[in-house]
Amino acid sequence: MTATTDGSTGAVTPRAASASQPIDTTAAPAGARDAAARALQRSTEFLLSRQDAQGWWKGDLETNVTMDAEDLLLRQFLGIRDEHTTRAAALFIRGEQREDGTWATFYGGPGELSTTIEAYVALRLAGDRPEDAHMARASAWIRGQGGIAASRVFTRIWLALFGWWKWDDLPELPPELIYFPSWVPLNIYDFGCWARQTIVPLTIVSAKRPVRPAPFALDELHIDASDPRPATPLASVASWDGVFQRLDKALHVYHKVAPRRLREAAMNSAARWIIERQENDGCWGGIQPPAVYSIIALHLLGYDLEHPVLKAGLASLDRFAVWREDGARMIEACQSPVWDTCLATIALADAGLPADHPQLVKAADWMLGEQVVRPGDWSVRRPELTPGGWAFEFHNDNYPDIDDTAEVALALRRVAHPDKERVDNAIERGVRWTLGMQSKNGAWAAFDVDNTSPFPNRLPFCDFGEVIDPPSADVTAHVVEMLAVEGRSHDPRTRRGIAWLLAEQEPTGAWFGRWGVNYVYGTGSVVPALITAGLPASHPAIRRAVSWLESVQNDDGGWGEDLRSYRDRGWAGRGTSTASQTAWALLALLSAGERDATSVERAVTWLARTQRADGSWDEPYFTGTGFPWDFSINYHLYRQVFPLTALGRYVNGEPFADGPGRVPKGG
Repeated sequence: MTATTDGSTGAVTPRAASASQPIDTTAAPAGARDAAARALQRSTEFLLSRQDAQGWWKGDLETNVTMDAEDLLLRQFLGIRDEHTTRAAALFIRGEQREDGTWATFYGGPGELSTTIEAYVALRLAGDRPEDAHMARASAWIRGQGGIAASRVFTRIWLALFGWWKWDDLPELPPELIYFPSWVPLNIYDFGCWARQTIVPLTIVSAKRPVRPAPFALDELHIDASDPRPATPLASVASWDGVFQRLDKALHVYHKVAPRRLREAAMNSAARWIIERQENDGCWGGIQPPAVYSIIALHLLGYDLEHPVLKAGLASLDRFAVWREDGARMIEACQSPVWDTCLATIALADAGLPADHPQLVKAADWMLGEQVVRPGDWSVRRPELTPGGWAFEFHNDNYPDIDDTAEVALALRRVAHPDKERVDNAIERGVRWTLGMQSKNGAWAAFDVDNTSPFPNRLPFCDFGEVIDPPSADVTAHVVEMLAVEGRSHDPRTRRGIAWLLAEQEPTGAWFGRWGVNYVYGTGSVVPALITAGLPASHPAIRRAVSWLESVQNDDGGWGEDLRSYRDRGWAGRGTSTASQTAWALLALLSAGERDATSVERAVTWLARTQRADGSWDEPYFTGTGFPWDFSINYHLYRQVFPLTALGRYVNGEPFADGPGRVPKGG
């Protein structure tokens, strides 16, 4: 079913349509504008019909099966695994296995060792036998890649919990880290917020070294089960790797002689830190991994499963589960309602929905209620800064982020809310907080200020994903755009951000995308921001960006970029066309004044041609990132909001075409 809207009332009425096939455009008007207008209407109706009654939007946040495997391992460790949950998780995990027996971390990606190991172990828990064909293919591939010994540290930690790996053969992480002041290297605030929320509970796990009875052996996943330890040669003492390897050896010695009272006090301090950061709904930071490790850590310290902290934590994990029609159960690593809602609001405003439309007003009401007005961990480095940001999730008052704050402010400016003073005050508070979170190089990171220490990434423990939060071009661009719309284009702080962006442009003309894939996302974020801030479309940086985008446009008219571009720049701008990435390129080209270009017409035609009958788009490819390459995300709403934004700007013009700081009529 799809829906049409009554613009006078905001009501929706169902209209039958098939969502299984793309629209037949053979009888459509020949012009790209007519095709865009038709696609725009259908997409608007689709998105309006997906709004929650409370005012928010949220698409599924799909990652990889390690979330599902670790959920089962947690339940096994706590003794609460049940058959219903196990069957549902196993159904999903089996469905994600590739023909060669492996599991990947993103759609169409290569098999990944640690992911395949964790998926294999989860299916063993579910009763799948090593001799089953799909399991035999997986174990043979795992051995061919070096077996468990070649997997990442986090995978071997999970295996150590059941005696499948030795704690002595894992890097050490002492709980005494909790006592390091913020000026000492490797203090917990040197880590990005997502890493620190995980590392603090893992210091307790590392100190306790628990082992639960293994329900089966995993000899088939070793090259040599009699001696599975990895052979890691010591690097030169003159290198950083050599220094940190020797530091880890020293910490293993310290583990054996650590003063008992000091260690217990450190673990108790870490536990207090964890409990103080539990959100009202029981989660930690609105993301699944810290919740899992926090529950294990507190349980090891004697908190039983009926304790209010653990009971709420376990209940929060259930809210990360997405149950599918076939009975499969997928675990989301996180949920993105604030991000999805502000992007949906911008998209609908660009599509031409009246600024006082009831559904936009309801969305604005919900976003206003989500503003974070108390200090969080960011205040360690900005203790005098007044709170005022927005977070990504339903519940995450400890870690508002700069990206969401910028986009929420942009979204609120597009709505004619009846309480204008409330909106103005909320945006002003968000602007002040954002300006206060500027890093010393003039740019902005996602969560923290100057979180750029080179040391955390050197730790042997940190062999997976980003563990620091340096400024990025995409976040900085969104902030610059927001500040320009707020009339602050000439603020010295905005100009510093612009200067940083110009200096960060790649020789090709593109910009790196930290939180979206990759150069198409970075370029699609930066160009509209620079234009909104007052750079002319004739500026050399803008022309280089336009040239690069046009040079990587696919033959079908769309744009795509594979995640391999994070490891190999030869993949930059290369990949199967997707709706979200095509929209990002379009947003850049439209803002640069290329509305009549052939490249734009071809892209608009591609979007119209590939739209489904219900107004949506298919997009199995992952175009979002948690950690570049290591942890990829398919935001299921990206395929809806970004094409709608791009089509809206193609049909209706740029939202701030009258000049920076000028809000569109009605907004």
